Amino acid sequence: MKQLLFIMFLLTGCVGIDIPDSFEYKIIKTDNFKIASWQKITNPKSKYKVYIEGDGHAFNARGKATGNPTPKGKLVRELAFGDENDNVIYLARPCQYIKGGICSQRHWTTARFAPEIIKAEEAAIKQIVGKNDVVLVGFSGGAQVAGLVATLNPDLKVKKIITIAGNLNHREWTNYHILEPLSESMSLENYRKNFLKIPQVHYVGECDEVIPPFLVKEFVWNNGKIVEVKGATHNFGWEKVFSEIRKE
Repeated sequence: MKQLLFIMFLLTGCVGIDIPDSFEYKIIKTDNFKIASWQKITNPKSKYKVYIEGDGHAFNARGKATGNPTPKGKLVRELAFGDENDNVIYLARPCQYIKGGICSQRHWTTARFAPEIIKAEEAAIKQIVGKNDVVLVGFSGGAQVAGLVATLNPDLKVKKIITIAGNLNHREWTNYHILEPLSESMSLENYRKNFLKIPQVHYVGECDEVIPPFLVKEFVWNNGKIVEVKGATHNFGWEKVFSEIRKE
């Protein structure tokens, strides 16, 4: 298994991170996609903590859509693999690491939060956690996924949402950066009232130029739910709050 994972990481360019023996690689089948996950489940009846990956390598340095959205960065995996909670899941987004079902380039560009994407992540989480309590941790676009899954599924026992450099309002984000709107995507803005009822904390990077802190602050309204991490950019400088996030 270790050799297989190492080869897969080489093929996707995701080297430089050790996978603990306690985590098992599992492919989760949903109606439209196969979703990659690494799972550590030591007490199935206890709380689950699900780390949801960001948008990954959706665009290259020239701003062109890639043919493979598998993330190059290792932030979310590092966080998950070092979390000592009983049940910890690293959950990729559809089309990352493995392609299958109806995967197409639109699913990591304009349709990255399309209904079929959110339903797939929802189905994957429900398959894993069942009726147990769950904490959702979303990085970047994974924050939008966490918010939509939680607000659209009252039967899912989401006890808390944690976001890191979270893209909570993709409409304002594309407007700010003068980018093509995510026209095929759902928006958490439409469910903001219910979203804000869920216990939550949002970590923002002081120097994050991708998701500037003000975008999160404007969406959340309550600065008491915001933790600004000094010196952090979008992908780097978060190590100082790793232990805090893992304790949630």
